[in-house]
Amino acid sequence: MNDLKEKRQTVSIVLPAFNEEAILERNVTRLLDYLSSLSGHYVFDIIIVNDGSSDKTGKIADQLATNFDCVSVFHHRKNRNLGGALLTGFKNSQGYYVVVLDIDLSYSPDHIEKLLEEIEETEADVVIASPYMKGGKNTAVPFFRLLLSKVVNRIMRISSNLDIYTFTSMARAYNGKFLRGLNLKATSYDINPEIIQKANIMRARIIEIPAHLDWSAQKAVGKQRTSSLRIFKGILSGLVTSFIFRPYMFFMAIGGIVMVICLYVLAWIFINTFNAFPEVAMEATGLESQFTKAVALVFQERPYSFFVGGTTLILALQFLSLGFLSLQNKRYFDELFHLGIKNRERIPDTAKKD
Repeated sequence: MNDLKEKRQTVSIVLPAFNEEAILERNVTRLLDYLSSLSGHYVFDIIIVNDGSSDKTGKIADQLATNFDCVSVFHHRKNRNLGGALLTGFKNSQGYYVVVLDIDLSYSPDHIEKLLEEIEETEADVVIASPYMKGGKNTAVPFFRLLLSKVVNRIMRISSNLDIYTFTSMARAYNGKFLRGLNLKATSYDINPEIIQKANIMRARIIEIPAHLDWSAQKAVGKQRTSSLRIFKGILSGLVTSFIFRPYMFFMAIGGIVMVICLYVLAWIFINTFNAFPEVAMEATGLESQFTKAVALVFQERPYSFFVGGTTLILALQFLSLGFLSLQNKRYFDELFHLGIKNRERIPDTAKKD
Protein backbone atom coordinates (compact mmCIF):
# COMPACT_ATOMS: atom_id res chain seq x y z
CA MET A 1 0.00 0.00 0.00
CA ASN A 2 2.86 2.39 0.83
CA ASP A 3 4.48 1.60 -2.53
CA LEU A 4 1.23 2.48 -4.28
CA LYS A 5 1.02 5.80 -2.47
CA GLU A 6 4.59 6.60 -3.38
CA LYS A 7 3.67 6.41 -7.05
CA ARG A 8 0.75 8.80 -6.85
CA GLN A 9 1.53 12.19 -8.38
CA THR A 10 0.15 15.37 -6.92
CA VAL A 11 -2.21 17.33 -9.17
CA SER A 12 -3.49 20.86 -8.61
CA ILE A 13 -6.83 21.72 -10.25
CA VAL A 14 -7.16 25.48 -10.85
CA LEU A 15 -10.72 26.86 -11.16
CA PRO A 16 -11.11 30.60 -11.86
CA ALA A 17 -14.54 31.83 -10.74
CA PHE A 18 -16.27 35.15 -11.37
CA ASN A 19 -19.92 35.53 -10.32
CA GLU A 20 -20.55 31.79 -10.44
CA GLU A 21 -22.93 31.36 -7.50
CA ALA A 22 -25.45 29.56 -9.73
CA ILE A 23 -23.12 26.67 -10.54
CA LEU A 24 -20.12 26.73 -8.20
CA GLU A 25 -21.25 24.33 -5.47
CA ARG A 26 -22.90 21.90 -7.86
CA ASN A 27 -19.95 21.71 -10.25
CA VAL A 28 -17.24 21.49 -7.58
CA THR A 29 -19.17 18.66 -5.92
CA ARG A 30 -19.48 16.94 -9.30
CA LEU A 31 -15.76 17.41 -9.86
CA LEU A 32 -14.88 15.99 -6.44
CA ASP A 33 -17.02 12.92 -7.10
CA TYR A 34 -15.15 12.32 -10.34
CA LEU A 35 -11.71 12.90 -8.81
CA SER A 36 -12.41 10.25 -6.19
CA SER A 37 -12.39 7.69 -9.01
CA LEU A 38 -8.79 8.67 -9.82
CA SER A 39 -7.54 8.69 -6.23
CA GLY A 40 -5.65 5.45 -6.77
CA HIS A 41 -3.31 7.20 -9.21
CA TYR A 42 -3.24 10.86 -8.15
CA VAL A 43 -3.52 13.11 -5.12
CA PHE A 44 -5.66 16.12 -5.97
CA ASP A 45 -6.05 19.57 -4.52
CA ILE A 46 -8.53 22.10 -5.91
CA ILE A 47 -7.72 25.79 -6.05
CA ILE A 48 -10.70 28.12 -6.47
CA VAL A 49 -9.79 31.69 -7.38
CA ASN A 50 -12.68 34.03 -6.57
CA ASP A 51 -11.91 36.82 -9.01
CA GLY A 52 -13.63 39.80 -7.37
CA SER A 53 -17.15 38.36 -7.61
CA SER A 54 -20.03 40.62 -6.59
CA ASP A 55 -22.41 37.75 -5.81
CA LYS A 56 -22.14 34.88 -3.30
CA THR A 57 -19.34 33.10 -5.13
CA GLY A 58 -16.81 33.90 -2.39
CA LYS A 59 -19.03 32.64 0.45
CA ILE A 60 -19.89 29.44 -1.38
CA ALA A 61 -16.20 28.83 -2.16
CA ASP A 62 -15.24 29.36 1.48
CA GLN A 63 -17.90 26.89 2.57
CA LEU A 64 -16.57 24.33 0.12
CA ALA A 65 -13.07 24.83 1.54
CA THR A 66 -14.48 24.24 5.02
CA ASN A 67 -16.28 21.07 3.96
CA PHE A 68 -13.43 19.58 1.92
CA ASP A 69 -9.79 19.56 3.01
CA CYS A 70 -8.54 19.34 -0.57
CA VAL A 71 -10.23 22.62 -1.56
CA SER A 72 -8.53 25.98 -1.02
CA VAL A 73 -9.79 29.43 -1.96
CA PHE A 74 -7.99 32.64 -2.93
CA HIS A 75 -9.92 35.88 -3.17
CA HIS A 76 -9.33 38.96 -5.33
CA ARG A 77 -10.95 42.08 -3.94
CA LYS A 78 -11.33 43.39 -7.47
CA ASN A 79 -11.78 41.55 -10.73
CA ARG A 80 -8.42 40.88 -12.39
CA ASN A 81 -9.81 39.04 -15.42
CA LEU A 82 -8.97 35.52 -16.45
CA GLY A 83 -5.23 36.12 -16.67
CA GLY A 84 -5.02 37.52 -13.15
CA ALA A 85 -7.08 34.64 -11.76
CA LEU A 86 -4.92 32.02 -13.47
CA LEU A 87 -1.70 33.68 -12.31
CA THR A 88 -2.94 33.50 -8.71
CA GLY A 89 -3.86 29.85 -9.18
CA PHE A 90 -0.50 28.99 -10.74
CA LYS A 91 1.42 30.81 -8.03
CA ASN A 92 -0.35 28.92 -5.27
CA SER A 93 -0.33 25.52 -6.95
CA GLN A 94 1.91 22.82 -5.57
CA GLY A 95 1.10 19.87 -7.79
CA TYR A 96 3.56 18.00 -9.91
CA TYR A 97 0.93 18.58 -12.56
CA VAL A 98 -1.44 21.51 -12.87
CA VAL A 99 -4.81 21.15 -14.61
CA VAL A 100 -7.00 24.12 -15.51
CA LEU A 101 -10.74 23.84 -16.16
CA ASP A 102 -13.59 26.28 -16.64
CA ILE A 103 -15.89 26.19 -13.62
CA ASP A 104 -18.87 25.68 -15.95
CA LEU A 105 -17.41 22.23 -16.79
CA SER A 106 -18.05 22.83 -20.47
CA TYR A 107 -15.13 20.43 -20.73
CA SER A 108 -16.45 17.52 -18.70
CA PRO A 109 -14.43 16.20 -15.73
CA ASP A 110 -13.33 13.08 -17.63
CA HIS A 111 -11.02 15.34 -19.67
CA ILE A 112 -8.81 15.47 -16.57
CA GLU A 113 -7.86 11.81 -16.86
CA LYS A 114 -7.28 12.13 -20.61
CA LEU A 115 -5.02 15.18 -20.11
CA LEU A 116 -3.05 13.53 -17.32
CA GLU A 117 -2.62 10.28 -19.22
CA GLU A 118 -1.27 12.20 -22.20
CA ILE A 119 1.13 14.37 -20.23
CA GLU A 120 2.51 11.35 -18.36
CA GLU A 121 2.85 9.18 -21.45
CA THR A 122 4.48 11.83 -23.65
CA GLU A 123 6.34 13.74 -20.90
CA ALA A 124 4.95 16.92 -22.45
CA ASP A 125 5.11 20.33 -20.80
CA VAL A 126 1.67 21.41 -22.00
CA VAL A 127 -1.31 19.33 -23.11
CA ILE A 128 -4.28 21.18 -24.60
CA ALA A 129 -7.86 19.92 -24.82
CA SER A 130 -8.79 20.87 -28.38
CA PRO A 131 -12.36 20.83 -29.76
CA TYR A 132 -11.14 22.15 -33.14
CA MET A 133 -8.63 19.47 -34.09
CA LYS A 134 -9.54 16.23 -35.85
CA GLY A 135 -11.61 14.13 -33.46
CA GLY A 136 -12.72 17.16 -31.44
CA LYS A 137 -16.37 18.07 -31.01
CA ASN A 138 -18.58 21.06 -30.19
CA THR A 139 -22.11 20.85 -28.81
CA ALA A 140 -24.68 23.64 -28.31
CA VAL A 141 -22.09 26.40 -28.77
CA PRO A 142 -23.79 29.49 -30.28
CA PHE A 143 -23.02 29.64 -33.99
CA PHE A 144 -21.61 33.17 -34.05
CA ARG A 145 -19.45 32.56 -30.99
CA LEU A 146 -18.12 29.31 -32.46
CA LEU A 147 -17.42 30.95 -35.82
CA LEU A 148 -15.48 33.83 -34.27
CA SER A 149 -13.48 31.48 -32.07
CA LYS A 150 -12.55 29.23 -34.99
CA VAL A 151 -11.53 32.22 -37.12
CA VAL A 152 -9.31 33.66 -34.38
CA ASN A 153 -7.69 30.30 -33.68
CA ARG A 154 -7.13 29.82 -37.40
CA ILE A 155 -5.42 33.22 -37.61
CA MET A 156 -3.23 32.28 -34.63
CA ARG A 157 -2.32 28.97 -36.27
CA ILE A 158 -1.25 30.76 -39.45
CA SER A 159 0.58 33.63 -37.74
CA SER A 160 2.44 31.41 -35.27
CA ASN A 161 3.25 28.62 -37.75
CA LEU A 162 2.61 26.13 -34.93
CA ASP A 163 0.74 22.87 -35.45
CA ILE A 164 -1.91 23.83 -32.90
CA TYR A 165 -5.62 24.16 -33.57
CA THR A 166 -6.94 25.64 -30.32
CA PHE A 167 -4.82 28.39 -28.79
CA THR A 168 -7.64 29.76 -26.63
CA SER A 169 -8.68 26.56 -24.84
CA MET A 170 -8.44 26.88 -21.07
CA ALA A 171 -8.73 23.14 -20.41
CA ARG A 172 -5.10 22.09 -20.16
CA ALA A 173 -2.60 20.06 -18.18
CA TYR A 174 0.83 21.46 -17.38
CA ASN A 175 4.07 20.24 -15.95
CA GLY A 176 3.88 22.17 -12.69
CA LYS A 177 7.56 23.05 -12.44
CA PHE A 178 7.65 24.26 -16.03
CA LEU A 179 4.49 26.34 -15.62
CA ARG A 180 5.61 28.02 -12.41
CA GLY A 181 8.92 28.87 -14.06
CA LEU A 182 7.33 30.81 -16.93
CA ASN A 183 7.37 34.57 -16.69
CA LEU A 184 3.75 35.32 -17.59
CA LYS A 185 2.43 38.88 -17.88
CA ALA A 186 -1.02 38.72 -19.49
CA THR A 187 -3.96 39.58 -17.25
CA SER A 188 -6.81 38.87 -19.66
CA TYR A 189 -7.95 36.16 -22.05
CA ASP A 190 -4.69 36.36 -23.95
CA ILE A 191 -2.90 34.48 -21.17
CA ASN A 192 -3.66 31.14 -22.84
CA PRO A 193 -2.02 32.07 -26.17
CA GLU A 194 0.78 33.76 -24.21
CA ILE A 195 1.56 30.48 -22.45
CA ILE A 196 1.84 28.75 -25.84
CA GLN A 197 3.99 31.54 -27.22
CA LYS A 198 6.45 31.48 -24.33
CA ALA A 199 6.41 27.70 -24.06
CA ASN A 200 7.38 27.58 -27.73
CA ILE A 201 10.26 29.99 -27.10
CA MET A 202 11.44 27.61 -24.38
CA ARG A 203 11.34 24.71 -26.88
CA ALA A 204 8.68 23.08 -24.73
CA ARG A 205 6.74 20.04 -25.83
CA ILE A 206 3.15 21.09 -26.57
CA ILE A 207 0.54 18.48 -27.46
CA GLU A 208 -3.17 18.64 -28.30
CA ILE A 209 -5.75 15.95 -27.68
CA PRO A 210 -9.29 15.87 -29.10
CA ALA A 211 -11.86 17.28 -26.70
CA HIS A 212 -15.60 17.86 -26.45
CA LEU A 213 -16.70 21.43 -25.74
CA ASP A 214 -20.30 21.12 -24.54
CA TRP A 215 -22.42 24.16 -23.71
CA SER A 216 -25.63 22.18 -23.19
CA ALA A 217 -25.58 22.84 -19.45
CA GLN A 218 -25.59 26.59 -20.07
CA LYS A 219 -29.32 26.40 -20.82
CA ALA A 220 -29.99 24.93 -17.41
CA VAL A 221 -28.65 28.04 -15.68
CA GLY A 222 -31.39 30.53 -14.88
CA LYS A 223 -29.60 33.47 -16.48
CA GLN A 224 -26.78 33.86 -18.92
CA ARG A 225 -23.49 33.67 -17.08
CA THR A 226 -21.39 36.81 -16.94
CA SER A 227 -18.30 34.95 -18.11
CA SER A 228 -20.04 33.93 -21.31
CA LEU A 229 -20.79 37.55 -22.12
CA ARG A 230 -17.13 38.52 -22.45
CA ILE A 231 -16.68 36.81 -25.79
CA PHE A 232 -15.78 39.78 -27.95
CA LYS A 233 -13.10 40.93 -25.53
CA GLY A 234 -11.52 37.50 -25.79
CA ILE A 235 -11.75 37.60 -29.58
CA LEU A 236 -10.02 40.99 -29.68
CA SER A 237 -7.28 39.73 -27.36
CA GLY A 238 -6.83 36.76 -29.65
CA LEU A 239 -6.35 38.96 -32.69
CA VAL A 240 -3.78 41.07 -30.84
CA THR A 241 -1.96 37.91 -29.73
CA SER A 242 -1.91 36.68 -33.33
CA PHE A 243 0.06 39.82 -34.19
CA ILE A 244 2.48 39.24 -31.30
CA PHE A 245 3.36 35.70 -32.40
CA ARG A 246 5.07 36.87 -35.61
CA PRO A 247 4.54 40.63 -36.12
CA TYR A 248 7.01 40.76 -38.99
CA MET A 249 4.72 38.56 -41.09
CA PHE A 250 1.94 41.16 -40.92
CA PHE A 251 4.27 44.01 -41.91
CA MET A 252 5.91 42.01 -44.67
CA ALA A 253 2.58 40.79 -46.03
CA ILE A 254 1.23 44.33 -46.25
CA GLY A 255 4.52 45.57 -47.66
CA GLY A 256 4.52 42.81 -50.26
CA ILE A 257 0.97 43.59 -51.40
CA VAL A 258 1.71 47.31 -51.65
CA MET A 259 4.93 46.57 -53.52
CA VAL A 260 3.02 44.50 -56.12
CA ILE A 261 0.70 47.48 -56.69
CA CYS A 262 3.70 49.76 -56.95
CA LEU A 263 5.46 47.54 -59.48
CA TYR A 264 2.30 47.32 -61.57
CA VAL A 265 2.01 51.13 -61.72
CA LEU A 266 5.72 51.58 -62.43
CA ALA A 267 5.54 48.96 -65.18
CA TRP A 268 2.60 50.84 -66.73
CA ILE A 269 4.60 54.09 -66.63
CA PHE A 270 7.65 52.41 -68.18
CA ILE A 271 5.64 50.81 -71.00
CA ASN A 272 3.84 54.04 -71.83
CA THR A 273 7.10 55.99 -71.69
CA PHE A 274 8.65 53.52 -74.16
CA ASN A 275 5.61 53.81 -76.44
CA ALA A 276 5.88 57.63 -76.34
CA PHE A 277 9.41 57.64 -77.80
CA PRO A 278 8.26 57.76 -81.46
CA GLU A 279 6.15 60.85 -80.69
CA VAL A 280 9.06 62.81 -79.21
CA ALA A 281 11.81 61.53 -81.51
CA MET A 282 11.26 64.41 -83.97
CA GLU A 283 11.11 67.04 -81.20
CA ALA A 284 14.27 66.20 -79.31
CA THR A 285 17.73 64.89 -80.03
CA GLY A 286 19.72 62.66 -77.78
CA LEU A 287 18.49 59.75 -75.69
CA GLU A 288 18.39 61.73 -72.45
CA SER A 289 16.31 64.51 -73.96
CA GLN A 290 13.97 62.05 -75.66
CA PHE A 291 13.47 60.11 -72.42
CA THR A 292 12.69 63.32 -70.51
CA LYS A 293 10.17 64.38 -73.15
CA ALA A 294 8.55 60.93 -73.12
CA VAL A 295 8.21 60.92 -69.33
CA ALA A 296 6.78 64.45 -69.43
CA LEU A 297 4.23 63.37 -72.02
CA VAL A 298 3.11 60.38 -69.95
CA PHE A 299 2.95 62.53 -66.82
CA GLN A 300 0.80 65.09 -68.65
CA GLU A 301 -1.67 62.36 -69.66
CA ARG A 302 -1.72 60.39 -66.37
CA PRO A 303 -0.24 62.49 -63.51
CA TYR A 304 -1.99 60.41 -60.84
CA SER A 305 -0.07 57.30 -61.94
CA PHE A 306 3.19 58.92 -60.84
CA PHE A 307 1.61 59.92 -57.52
CA VAL A 308 0.27 56.41 -56.90
CA GLY A 309 3.54 54.80 -57.96
CA GLY A 310 5.68 57.01 -55.73
CA THR A 311 3.35 56.75 -52.74
CA THR A 312 3.05 52.96 -52.93
CA LEU A 313 6.81 52.63 -53.31
CA ILE A 314 7.42 54.63 -50.13
CA LEU A 315 4.73 52.72 -48.23
CA ALA A 316 6.03 49.35 -49.41
CA LEU A 317 9.58 50.17 -48.32
CA GLN A 318 8.31 51.44 -44.97
CA PHE A 319 6.30 48.28 -44.24
CA LEU A 320 9.07 45.98 -45.40
CA SER A 321 11.55 47.87 -43.22
CA LEU A 322 9.22 47.54 -40.23
CA GLY A 323 8.97 43.83 -40.99
CA PHE A 324 12.73 43.33 -40.92
CA LEU A 325 13.07 45.42 -37.74
CA SER A 326 10.28 43.51 -35.98
CA LEU A 327 11.87 40.22 -37.06
CA GLN A 328 15.14 41.33 -35.51
CA ASN A 329 13.38 42.47 -32.33
CA LYS A 330 11.42 39.21 -32.14
CA ARG A 331 14.61 37.19 -32.30
CA TYR A 332 16.22 39.36 -29.63
CA PHE A 333 13.15 38.97 -27.41
CA ASP A 334 13.04 35.20 -27.85
CA GLU A 335 16.72 34.83 -27.03
CA LEU A 336 16.60 37.14 -24.00
CA PHE A 337 13.45 35.49 -22.67
CA HIS A 338 14.99 32.06 -23.11
CA LEU A 339 18.20 33.06 -21.36
CA GLY A 340 16.28 34.89 -18.63
CA ILE A 341 14.16 31.88 -17.78
CA LYS A 342 17.19 29.61 -17.80
CA ASN A 343 19.33 31.85 -15.64
CA ARG A 344 16.96 33.62 -13.26
CA GLU A 345 16.39 32.24 -9.80
CA ARG A 346 13.30 30.08 -10.00
CA ILE A 347 10.73 29.55 -7.30
CA PRO A 348 11.54 26.16 -5.74
CA ASP A 349 9.14 23.54 -7.00
CA THR A 350 7.14 22.13 -4.09
CA ALA A 351 5.68 19.23 -6.03
CA LYS A 352 5.87 16.05 -4.10
CA LYS A 353 4.51 12.56 -4.06
CA ASP A 354 2.03 11.44 -1.46
